[in-house]
Amino acid sequence: MPRDSPYRIELTDEERAVLESLARSYTLPYWQVTRAQMVLMAANGLRNDQIAARLRCGRDVVSQWRKRFFEQRMAGLEDRPRRGRPPVFPPSGSR
Repeated sequence: MPRDSPYRIELTDEERAVLESLARSYTLPYWQVTRAQMVLMAANGLRNDQIAARLRCGRDVVSQWRKRFFEQRMAGLEDRPRRGRPPVFPPSGSR
């Protein structure tokens, strides 16, 4: 049985414009486009399971991004630093 999310998304005009631009982009990374689409669908009143079905991802993924946007707004859609050693690349021109 689907349930409603406690995180209701209401966008400002500026946020909506930025998210719509991100969601329509063909040159941005896939993760940025998908997260923008998730938030826009959530703002339009769709439930997490409906968004997940449309974007072919897990409901828990949609729930995570909805919550992060609700708590942190646009900054919540960015990647967080990951654990572990950062990748090391050779200096340019070393080959």
